[in-house]
Amino acid sequence: MKRTLIVLLVFVMTFSLVACTPATPAESGSELPGVGVTIYKFDDNFMSFVRGAIQREAEGKLDLTLVDSANDQAKQNEQVDGFIQKGVKVLAINLVDPQAASAIIEKAKVADLPVVFYNKEPDQSAMDSYDKAWYVGTRSAESGEIQGQMILDAWNANPDWDKNGDGVMQYVLLKGEPGHPDAEARTKYAVETVVNGGVQVEELELQTGMWDTAKGKDLMDTWISKHGDAIEMVIANNDAMALGALTSLEAAGYMVEGKFVPIVGVDAIPDALAKIEEGKLVGSVLNDAGNQGKAVIDLANNLANGKDVLEGLDWTLDEAKAVRVPYKAITLDNLDDAKASYGQ
Repeated sequence: MKRTLIVLLVFVMTFSLVACTPATPAESGSELPGVGVTIYKFDDNFMSFVRGAIQREAEGKLDLTLVDSANDQAKQNEQVDGFIQKGVKVLAINLVDPQAASAIIEKAKVADLPVVFYNKEPDQSAMDSYDKAWYVGTRSAESGEIQGQMILDAWNANPDWDKNGDGVMQYVLLKGEPGHPDAEARTKYAVETVVNGGVQVEELELQTGMWDTAKGKDLMDTWISKHGDAIEMVIANNDAMALGALTSLEAAGYMVEGKFVPIVGVDAIPDALAKIEEGKLVGSVLNDAGNQGKAVIDLANNLANGKDVLEGLDWTLDEAKAVRVPYKAITLDNLDDAKASYGQ
């Protein structure tokens, strides 16, 4: 009887140890190297397309564990801990808060894991603190410069947009998340490019819509009530807010013959491309989700397989250890360029 109890006790203890040991990617049934991937929030319009590209590019190459950080940095930190415990080979992190990069890097250092940040760029000091940290994204100022040039060219080509004939562009601006490098740069350089091009401007309103369609609509509702026909240009840091502004203007009786208000966004997401095709949006700036997702996986795949980060790839790194995917102006004349980024 005593012998039987001892055998049972050993069996239970062994089972418990196995059950409590986190599975490595190989143990989870996949022979592919594991990569832990976060998205700062799944319901962000643009990031949903980056996520789709990441999943497509990883197929047959990597075993992804892809999670929604739900715009919660504390949650993302816990997710990174979970990736490390699981035994992934690489971390691919779309930060909730760029200021949290140092904390993520410290976790990666302890586990001796390479980390590829993307879309939200960490401070250079954080990147320099770890030789196994890289970034995939864009040059933030470029999107603002391209958007500003698009606004300038369209304004000069359509003198009737200056509704009060004062030679000044009265504009409202929907800003993204305060402190976000893209929001700050787009806000600064879009307007600066217009002014440097010789057009006088007057800012009627500038508030954050937090990249969100509903918030963009709510702000535009308020601004229409306050300024009405005095609004001569709507500048949006992204297409989600631009589409919210469009919905608001249409509900107020605009965007029909004789009551057009020009709107320019950034990202060139499919919903915005459809509105450009309809003549409802002037244009957008392609934030190439397809190639950003591809670059993330290209780098992660090399690193997960013990190769140099750029081995066999066409990407290049700048002095900030970053792969920069270029932006592109999108209007009715080159919609197909943007559609190709989404496989359309």
